[in-house]
Amino acid sequence: MKKAAAEIIREYGPFPGVERVNGVSYDGKQVWFGAGPDMKALDPASGTISRSIDVAAHAGTAYDGRHLYQIAENRIHKIDPETGRVLASIPTPDGGGAGMTWAEGTLWVGQHRNRKIHQIDPETGKILRTIESNRFVTGVTWSNGELWHATWEAEQSELRRVDPKTGEVLETLEMPAGASVSGLEADGGDRFYCGGGASGKIRAVRRPRHGAAKGGGSQAK
Repeated sequence: MKKAAAEIIREYGPFPGVERVNGVSYDGKQVWFGAGPDMKALDPASGTISRSIDVAAHAGTAYDGRHLYQIAENRIHKIDPETGRVLASIPTPDGGGAGMTWAEGTLWVGQHRNRKIHQIDPETGKILRTIESNRFVTGVTWSNGELWHATWEAEQSELRRVDPKTGEVLETLEMPAGASVSGLEADGGDRFYCGGGASGKIRAVRRPRHGAAKGGGSQAK
């Protein structure tokens, strides 16, 4: 297993009126994040909030190339980003959800205290696959065929690359002390966006280059 310190490229926030950053996603231009009572879009170039959507946003956030998905309590809402309207809603897997991403035409939902990642049908919420972890799961993303998840336990966070079939940890990036991760998304290039929980910040972390991984999914952005 490879181990390294996470390289933080940039920090965003804290933002006015935002007490917490929950789920994080990326639509190719903007970083969307769950801020509790609403969702917000961050322009990563300027570092400013460009818009808000009035939808409860308590945990994971995802984007399928057209729609946003947001965990609100025990539901996953499918949202039209243009209008902010909730188009559909499915239940979270039993035990709730913490992180979320989109890949292979499905949603991948992390579970915090259950220490699991579920691949689920976005139409029904049916669990298609489950991956076990030995740490709390607080963010999930696919990046160039690699499955990564965030951990946050005992005030320490890591970004972990894992085998999508076995859950074996292949690589870890250790975050600095106090830099907890409450949401995770890759931008399809050289960085991860990491929610910073109660710090109200989003941190951009450099993604290691490996090329496409075998046997995994592909990130649909």
